[in-house]
Amino acid sequence: MKRIHVFALLSLLAFLPGAGFGQKNIDPKGISSKMQWFGDAKLGIFIHAGIYAVDGIDESWSFHNKKISYADYMKQLKGFTLKNYNPALWADLIQESGARYAVITTKHHDGVAMYDTKMNNLSIVKSTPAKKDMIKPFFEELRKRNIKCGAYYSLIDWSDNNYPGFLNDSLRYSVSNDYDRWGRFRSFFQGQIKEISTMFNPDLWWFDGDWEHSAEEWESQKVRNIILSHNPNSIINGRLQGYGDYETPEQNFPVSRPAYNWWELCMTTNDNWGFHHDNNWKTPYEVITIFVDAVSNGGNLLLDMGPKEDGTIPEEQINVLKELGAWNKKHGEAIFNTVGGLPQGHFYGPSTISKDSATLYLFLHGKVNGPVMIKGLKNKIEEITVVGNGTKLQSKVVGKISWSPVPGLVYIDVPQSVADKYVTVLKVKLDKPISLYKGQGGLN
Repeated sequence: MKRIHVFALLSLLAFLPGAGFGQKNIDPKGISSKMQWFGDAKLGIFIHAGIYAVDGIDESWSFHNKKISYADYMKQLKGFTLKNYNPALWADLIQESGARYAVITTKHHDGVAMYDTKMNNLSIVKSTPAKKDMIKPFFEELRKRNIKCGAYYSLIDWSDNNYPGFLNDSLRYSVSNDYDRWGRFRSFFQGQIKEISTMFNPDLWWFDGDWEHSAEEWESQKVRNIILSHNPNSIINGRLQGYGDYETPEQNFPVSRPAYNWWELCMTTNDNWGFHHDNNWKTPYEVITIFVDAVSNGGNLLLDMGPKEDGTIPEEQINVLKELGAWNKKHGEAIFNTVGGLPQGHFYGPSTISKDSATLYLFLHGKVNGPVMIKGLKNKIEEITVVGNGTKLQSKVVGKISWSPVPGLVYIDVPQSVADKYVTVLKVKLDKPISLYKGQGGLN
């Protein structure tokens, strides 16, 4: 992980479906069709499982950034046990959270495979006391619950002798000066991709590390073809040098709606991806408001959890997922059957719109007490209710002039008694598909 993204800053134009983000040689119609489940899913759970959990240090980056020696980092292989790993409990928790998909590390930058790879001996099956594959039983449990299965795979491998790495001078070389050696590495990583395709048949591929080489050097189109030749319905994230299907901004939230057709915000529950001695936990309120903002802006949230070396999940993460799940159970209609909401300026907060465009959902963060306002709504409102308890609320139109096309301001008084403890949701039923005023006031 640890990749910085720059968002295109678009305003009202981003309210309409975009044209993608520069995908190469990809059929837009086919992509749109198979991406629909992803667009509807809204929530995924990211799992960073690896030997870095033994000492609770940064995944792979700890030796890259010289916080620890490579040798000391790899000593963690001896402590990775998975003795309490229960994939059914993991899948139950993910289902309870409301997530529709999950993504787990099959190999991070350190090169340690979390399954029984035949391409080398560096796996938790062959090189740790765990002596078992994490991926197959986890995917089996997810599929029993109709949850889509995603495989994280790092293209870079800082443990492979044929990768132009940095651990010692003998591993440093220029691809252009030793293309045969680079070809051997490509055969290795592409062999692992074929293994994962055959053994686990992921619904989603989550690549990482593409920034170190070009599309030509990775053979990105070939990699895409390897995946789709096995499963044409697989979808691929945007970290394949232009040959992916959706974008993955990391940690930093966009201020205005991204221009991408499909995107997800990947975010940790504290400040680290894997299990770490890090107590800066996000609260359920913070996670829920981040989730709501992502969905309001037409994206998904991929929320991370980092299990310990024995396979147990920190209690703080369990609590966040359970609280998120309880909120989703109460407010799911405003999330899972919707599209991104109003453009900025029409409502001062997140919103979503039903797929038939005739219902507007307004999300009210924090303590609720008093009026909220909708600006530029041409529609008549048929009914306003509080999602989760059905309380009916009244609205008032202010400033509407009979001879002007400019709609008035809609005020809705929200009593504190109907407030959710995290985020309150109002359901605004309209007389017809939503119509918004986009002028500058006056007679236009």
